[in-house]
Parts: sequence; C-alpha cells; structure tokens
Amino acid sequence: MAKVAVSPLPDLSNSSFSTATSSRPLSASQQAGVTILVLAFLLGFPGNLFVVWSVLCRVRHRSVTCLLVLNLAVADALVLLSAPLFLRLLAGGQGWEFGTGMCKSVHYLCCVNMYVSIYLICLMSLDRWLAVIRPFLSQKLRKKSTLYIIMLGIWIMAFLMALPMPFYRSNMQPYLKKNISIYLCNPYHWNSVNHEIFQYLMETLLGFLIPFTFIVLCYGAVICRLRGAMFHGRVKGSLLILLIIMAFAVFWLPYHVINILQVIGLLQGRSHLYIVAQSTRPNVTAFAFFSSSVNPVLYVFAGGPHIRRAGLGFMARLFEGTNSDRSSISGRRSTIHTSSSVLTRMSVRGMSRKKSCVEMEQTMGAKPNCTEELKTLTTMP
Repeated sequence: MAKVAVSPLPDLSNSSFSTATSSRPLSASQQAGVTILVLAFLLGFPGNLFVVWSVLCRVRHRSVTCLLVLNLAVADALVLLSAPLFLRLLAGGQGWEFGTGMCKSVHYLCCVNMYVSIYLICLMSLDRWLAVIRPFLSQKLRKKSTLYIIMLGIWIMAFLMALPMPFYRSNMQPYLKKNISIYLCNPYHWNSVNHEIFQYLMETLLGFLIPFTFIVLCYGAVICRLRGAMFHGRVKGSLLILLIIMAFAVFWLPYHVINILQVIGLLQGRSHLYIVAQSTRPNVTAFAFFSSSVNPVLYVFAGGPHIRRAGLGFMARLFEGTNSDRSSISGRRSTIHTSSSVLTRMSVRGMSRKKSCVEMEQTMGAKPNCTEELKTLTTMP
C-alpha cells in the first residue's frame, strides 16, 4: 500500500465515502451513507439476480429490449457486490482496509457500470426509434448475432473509457502528522489541475451529456410518432424504457452537476465552487450508487398487473409484453394479409366480369369489349 502524505489535505472530504476514527460515533452524513448502501444492497442485489433468472429461465422469446435489460441487470449486480466494502469503510471507522488493488478495482468497476448503463439505455432508445419510425429497417437490422456484437462492443468501450479511474485513485495515509495509521481510498491527480479537469470533464461528457442528448432526440421522435398513431405493441416497451431513462437521470444528474461545478471551480483557481463540490461529492456519489438497485423496483411496478396471474413469472410476462420483434412481425403479417385480401377481391371481381361477358356473347350474339377491362384489372398495381 502506498504511503502518500498529502499536506494540506485537499482530497480527504472528496473521498467517495468519508470515514471517521473508531473512537468517534458516525456522523449524520455517514449514517445517511450507511442507510443508502444497506437499502441499495438489500433491494438491488437480489432484485437484479431475480431479473437475470427471469430472463434466462422464464422468458421464451427474448426481444432486443429483454436482452438489453439482462445486460443492465448483470452490470448493476456486479457493482452492488462492492457495497459491503463501502459499508465496512463507513461503519468500521478504520479507513480503507482492503489494499490498493481493491481501492482501484472497486472504483473502476463503478465507473464501468456508469458507462455500460448509459450506453445500453442509448441502444434501447435507438431500438425504440427504429421499431416505431423505421419498422421495416428495424426488422432488417434486428438480428441476435448483430445485437451480441454491439453489446460486446459496449462492454469493451466501457472498460476502456473507465481506465482513468484507477489511475486517479490512491490508497493514501493522510493523517501522518497526527500519528494515525488510517488509509483512505481517495482521488489523487498527481497535484495537477489539468488531470483533475480531464477526469471529471471526460466523465460528464462521455458518461452523461453526449449519450443523454442522443436518448432525448430518439425519444422525442418516438413520442411525436406515438401521439399521431397508436403502436399498441410498442407502447409498453417505450414506457418501460422511459422509466429506466428517468431513473438514471434522477440518480446520476447530481453527480455530473458536481463534476461541472468542480471543473469551473478549478478554472477559477479553486474558488468557492470547488470547495462546495468537494464537500458535496460523497453524498451525490452515494446517491448515484443507488441507481444500480432501482431498476428491479421499476419492473415490479410496471409488471404489477401480471403478478396475480403469473406469480414469480410476472417479470417474464412483462418482458414478453415489450417484445417489439413480435409486434413488428405481426404488423408485417397484417399488411400482407390486407394486401392478399385486396388481390382476392380484385380476382373475384375480374372473374365475375369475365363470366358476364361470356353470357352476353352467348345470348346476344355480340362481342362486347371485355378485353380492355380484363387487361386493366390484371395490370392494376
């Protein structure tokens, strides 16, 4: 473990979860952090495992939305495994006891989860946009092999974009002058303002502003189309994804606002905004952590009507109800059926006209001009 002495101590309050010595009781902010982490773990970890089980074992026809929800649940379950470590940090009062490797790895995993979540939601939004605005193009592009390649690309991209996080974390011993041997897993930017600006600006641009703008544009177009025409098979899926988007925005927006305030404070020479951002960061980080546990709760509310009928399989019913693949196929089948009906009626009408022409020829001995009418019927688009 690195023994990095920091004097003065700028990053102590900037730790994701600040700690206290064992002789002191937990402060109000630490008690709030413990409460958030306990709720997040108890609700989120079994909830996400239940989502994974439902998709893998109970869903027969896995749509694009269903597979994306599965990946989102896996990412959330993985990051919630770090909750016991942070609970020990807060409640134990002994600082970070798990070494430098865990210090970097846990925060790296949390950052990967942020990127995976937002870009999976981007893919959900793009799928909704294609299903509603370009349904035939959607059917050409929506293949399981293509989807697996895209999801693998999202995971690889998330792991690459989160690489700055372990470089900017260090297991430091900030109380050397007070003879207190407590290590803290704090942000450490090598005493460089440029490195600090780079990290927080990169997180906010790539992890929120750019992808969220894309999501808003996609759903703006979808909502406009749904207001003009009812796509009954796709409304449920759109509403479910809208809930996921809103939850992500609610829990992650404060974190990125603090990032922006800290960057502005750094550009102003560590102004008052910088101090406010540092003091607030532990709270908004804990709040963002809760985003990994809220999605299963949303699924329970969205799948409420299915609980009485399906029991533990209610989530499978919910995901099958959002199957845009089947709704698009049924729409194509109805179009084909309608076209076939029109052609059948035209053929019957043409046969009746031909029969009447033959009868007129036999009774009247005349040859009415039926050829042109039959040509017109058979060549009609």
